[in-house]
Amino acid sequence: MAGHSKWANIQHRKGRQDEKRGAAFSKIAKEITVAAKMGGGDAGFNPRLRVAVDKAKAVNMPKDKIDTAIKKGTGELEGVDYVEVRYEGYGIGGAAIMVDCLTDNKTRTVAEVRHAFSKHGGNMGTDGCVAFQFKHCGQMIFAPGTDESALMDAAIEAGAEDVATNDDGSIEVITGPADFITVKDALEAAGFKPEFSEVTMKPEGENVFTGDDAVKMQKLLDALEGLDDVQEIYTTAVIEE
Repeated sequence: MAGHSKWANIQHRKGRQDEKRGAAFSKIAKEITVAAKMGGGDAGFNPRLRVAVDKAKAVNMPKDKIDTAIKKGTGELEGVDYVEVRYEGYGIGGAAIMVDCLTDNKTRTVAEVRHAFSKHGGNMGTDGCVAFQFKHCGQMIFAPGTDESALMDAAIEAGAEDVATNDDGSIEVITGPADFITVKDALEAAGFKPEFSEVTMKPEGENVFTGDDAVKMQKLLDALEGLDDVQEIYTTAVIEE
């Protein structure tokens, strides 16, 4: 699969997320709490918690904040009871968008998400309207210049589903959601550290935006990302700088 300026797009998105995440530890703390509640407080036996804690460490979230979030999930400390909800809809030109939220008030959240869509030229759809355009998987992106053949051998041996080199030289490793941590650990042990890694809903296709449409689409994505209850956004949109 040849990605459309994949490396630049991932770097751009990661940069934007890091800026926001640096100021939004609360979103990661929510994810840690929910992960601990669902699978226990030991990251060694709870893959979802491990991913959330890794994400927290990547933005230098203080250890005491991580520990507090885990304890809220396990019940050692009193915390808010969050539920997971996913909303689907369309952006500019029909680009698919999925919005994952953690909320203690679904009525508030659905109203805020719908408002963000309608205010910025999109529209909220029904459950399942765009989900088929995404694949639930683990995704790792390695920088251009990585030894492709050695990485491919290591990834396949570790249990990866697919390895692909993009047009820009970056290399993408895809895993099953449940195998993500195992494959990532094996690759890091072999000396391959991904620049970007997550369990995600990977778009099966792309809608490339340039010019005014790119600006409009970015505004819509920013409005959704800016909502307190929104944890992750997945989209077929690729914003060209």
